[in-house]
Amino acid sequence: MGWKELYLKEDWWAIYLGILIVIISLIAFFNGSNFVKSLAINPGGLKWSTFGQLAAHFSTNLNLYIMQLIFWLVVFGISTAIMGIKPSKFIPSFILLYILSIIMFAIGGWVNAQKFNLEPPLVALIIGLIIANVVPLPRWLSEGFRVEYYIKTGIVLLGATFPINLVASAGPVALLQATIVSVCTCLTIMYVATRFFGLDRRFAAVLGMGGSVCGVSASMAAASAVGAKKEHLYASVTLVVVWALVMILALPFVSRALHLPAGVAGAWIGTSEFADAAGFAAATSYGHMAGNENGAIQAFTLMKVIGRDMWIGIWSFIFALIACLKWEKEECGVKPSAMEIWWRFPKFVIGFFIASIFMSAITAGFPAAEFKKVVQPNLIAPITSLRTWAFIFCFLSIGLTTRFKELKSTGWKPFGAFTIGVAVNVLLGFLLSTLAFQSFWSKLGR
Repeated sequence: MGWKELYLKEDWWAIYLGILIVIISLIAFFNGSNFVKSLAINPGGLKWSTFGQLAAHFSTNLNLYIMQLIFWLVVFGISTAIMGIKPSKFIPSFILLYILSIIMFAIGGWVNAQKFNLEPPLVALIIGLIIANVVPLPRWLSEGFRVEYYIKTGIVLLGATFPINLVASAGPVALLQATIVSVCTCLTIMYVATRFFGLDRRFAAVLGMGGSVCGVSASMAAASAVGAKKEHLYASVTLVVVWALVMILALPFVSRALHLPAGVAGAWIGTSEFADAAGFAAATSYGHMAGNENGAIQAFTLMKVIGRDMWIGIWSFIFALIACLKWEKEECGVKPSAMEIWWRFPKFVIGFFIASIFMSAITAGFPAAEFKKVVQPNLIAPITSLRTWAFIFCFLSIGLTTRFKELKSTGWKPFGAFTIGVAVNVLLGFLLSTLAFQSFWSKLGR
């Protein structure tokens, strides 16, 4: 896209929207306004035991929910329209998504929700999957189910609640662990795919990146870098979706069975999952189970968003060089540029850093007691709630856009190669998170 991506890509719009919310929140905070606190309302913290209590909450706050819906429709509607999505399709689709999201929050706010493991992210995913695979939804509804856009916006908002000093102190550990896992998993998948299963090397590269870095986005970047066939991309994306869903359900419960600290489990999930959205669902779910959501989310973010996602651009550049200089010398007229790393770099990570640095600098002057009593409830908490809304939109969208009958058969060879990579990813991530760096990850969120 070149520089057109500044207004045509979700990455940049996620930054614009996330920073806009942060600025509005700061203005409201320093002016003593409750606007953002009202805008961030959700029924998740009610702890209701009867439907009458729930109905009373919605009756009392109906005007706030209407205001909130209008806000989301305006910011998401205008930006998606600029990116080429028709408002006539996006608006009714998003309204459905919003109503379902309120139901997810309400389920999470039930007094016995934690007792039955009814964590909003997992409930949102499962209900979305049921609806998508049982109810014949019209195709145009998917226009509002923007998985990547919602998760990226949520990540930028996460930056506003993420101390930059934590990034500085944890960055080297996260990058080291991410590098070990990314390199080992990618090379394993490529070696097994080409040597044992006889798959095309371009196909192997797509599978390798998809299984070692960032799922769908990495698969697309690899396919573009090496000139892979469309069917290679579709097969890799299918495998990513299948295994990401398995990991969402499996990793939190295995972590709980092993009694892992929230930070350790978050790091393991961040090392093992293939997609940001799926990983956030798993990390958030386990954070609720362990009673330390911040620790799980912080560790996951450091590992996946800051550590592994950065490898998309690096691997894309490396594979483009290999394809051009070795695989197709006679076909390649222009050598890949180092700018490939920039074009492939997940831009929303920049928004995460901007929000983190900005908020950390502004709130640094508050004494600890005042921060806890004033800043936390009036500035950080509303942003956290809006972030959670974005994540619930995302988790529901994953389910609502996943139709099992359309997950085409990829054949046993690609499945075998990718699954071996999954095993390496999960095992290596577990060893690094629970043994090599356990003392570091276990401290997060305390």
